[in-house]
Amino acid sequence: MREKLRLLRDGVQRVDAVTPPERDRAVDALRALAIVGVVLGHWLVTALVADGGALRAASPLGDQPQLAPISWVFQTLAVFFLVGGHTATKGYASARARGTTYGQWLRTRLTRLFKPVAAVLTLWTVAAVCLLLSGAELDTVHTLVKLALSPLWFLVVFAGLTAAVPLLTRLNPLWPLAVVLHVDLIRFGLGGPSWLGWVNVAAAWLVPFTLGAAWTRGELERRRAGWVLLAGGAAATIGLVAWAGYPASMVGVPGAPVSNLNPPTLAAVTFGMAQCGLALLLREPLRRVLRRPAVWAGVALVNLSAMTIFLWHQTALMTVTATGLLAGRLPGLHTRPDDLSWVAARLIWLPVFALALTVCWAAFRGYEQGPRRRSGRTSRVVRVHRRRGRPGTQEARRA
Repeated sequence: MREKLRLLRDGVQRVDAVTPPERDRAVDALRALAIVGVVLGHWLVTALVADGGALRAASPLGDQPQLAPISWVFQTLAVFFLVGGHTATKGYASARARGTTYGQWLRTRLTRLFKPVAAVLTLWTVAAVCLLLSGAELDTVHTLVKLALSPLWFLVVFAGLTAAVPLLTRLNPLWPLAVVLHVDLIRFGLGGPSWLGWVNVAAAWLVPFTLGAAWTRGELERRRAGWVLLAGGAAATIGLVAWAGYPASMVGVPGAPVSNLNPPTLAAVTFGMAQCGLALLLREPLRRVLRRPAVWAGVALVNLSAMTIFLWHQTALMTVTATGLLAGRLPGLHTRPDDLSWVAARLIWLPVFALALTVCWAAFRGYEQGPRRRSGRTSRVVRVHRRRGRPGTQEARRA
């Protein structure tokens, strides 16, 4: 045991030692917080209710609207797009400075983004066929596959914005914000067609993405920028929810007439702006905390596994739910989420979901991190950060 602890401490110290001093650790911390927020949010508000021989999706936010603040804490996609816009524009500028072509840069980024997707699509294609052949109801299979593949919409949008980086490096975030505003005015104020809302899928996430580009340009370094975004976004969101009829929940609720997220609404964008402001204000405190080697090593590990965690967390939830059916309808897992006792029971299930996700991570992390090296070779965490510290290669990896 002492030997294992010593090796663990040595590994933590190595990760810290090979990290270049100029690396902004707060960026990695914000990305990790965004991923963890999405995972916990889905695990808390996604219920699969056993109804006879079928499973149907439900949400505690539908029966208990007073729980809407849960979505305010764990709907962290805006922070992910903020960090993504920051790193993509910075990486593109660095790649261009080295003479790397746009096509080479984009191919590298999209390969890293979509390579882990192949395993998810393959597994769920096989699983869906097997479930249908075994006699499972079509509605149940549809519910499961929809939940498992729901994270992919985010990747498509993120990939599209990444591909457009050369056009977005100087785009003012007020322009996509204006698009969202006018789309919502037409939809909700003038009775326009509902399909128009899908324009906001790109425009809404362009706002935090272009805020990330502004961060890269050094325009958001002063704390005043963070306070303006936080206060302005929060005030606008409160006004939209209180007086304009927008839902209080910042995630979709099954059966609700309007969703703030599917497609995104103006309230989701203003809420995301407040989150981005808070993220900017947290940069300095995070940098201080991340000077501790153990904390930084944990953040580095989450970042190296970010795509695996994101893509497989819904599968982990459904695996536990399906396995639990062998023991009957279990509270917090298969029962209707219509009271606070369900919430209390669901909190107990979170460590079980985390254990199932750990199994998925162990099985599929190779699609994101590459094949494991033999013992005695330097770990990938150390190798990545060491390369980032070498002259001429730091920005190559970041790009």
